[in-house]
Amino acid sequence: MPDPAAAYESPFSLDPGLLSEILRHAKPLGHHEEASTLNIGFGFLYYALARALRPRHVVVVGSGYGFSVVCLALGLKDNGAGKLSFVDPSYSVLRNGPLNTIGGTSQWDDPERVRAHFGRFGVAGIVTHFKMTSADFFAGYAARELPDIDIAFIDGNHSYEDVRHDFLASLAFMRRNACFLLHDTNIYVREFLGHAGVKRWLKVLEREAGRFQMVDFPLSSGVALVRVVDEGPWQPAD
Repeated sequence: MPDPAAAYESPFSLDPGLLSEILRHAKPLGHHEEASTLNIGFGFLYYALARALRPRHVVVVGSGYGFSVVCLALGLKDNGAGKLSFVDPSYSVLRNGPLNTIGGTSQWDDPERVRAHFGRFGVAGIVTHFKMTSADFFAGYAARELPDIDIAFIDGNHSYEDVRHDFLASLAFMRRNACFLLHDTNIYVREFLGHAGVKRWLKVLEREAGRFQMVDFPLSSGVALVRVVDEGPWQPAD
């Protein structure tokens, strides 16, 4: 029987050196990480989901320093197939105001720096950055001839309206058994103040058990995994 390890130069990327680089430079924010033990927390879940589902196309909406992008892209790299579209207009709190971004720091302004950032982790050839809002990205999705979405990671503007938009816009290009990851499901103070609506949106999905399956991990800032059970047009009753 052929040795699977012979097929790839590096079949498993998550060695201690790269874990340290991820924690230092991709800077997880609220992903239940523990730097002292090289534990990237939910990052292992993102990587494992990419390895297990073998997606052709992953879309990530929003990221402070690229943590989710890197973890998912490394799964694609180790699979030997798949591409990732990263959508972020590179807003910052100072330039665009706190209501347009949670912790944004304009990391994605310079295309060369963006490429170098993801090149540090060996995934520059897998990640394509779209410096635009998610509304603009999805409006031009068909024209860009992008494939259907197998995994969508939603972590952009956390207002209820934006989370709702990004979910439904992604869903239009997803099929049965595709999956969502929604970050920041466990930030109750911001939910109470109306600065975030991820938890509120999950309550909408909970009423649609025949269409979605969901599990929420309320650790650190929280993340929810949602599987599409029944594809097709859907208008939420919210």
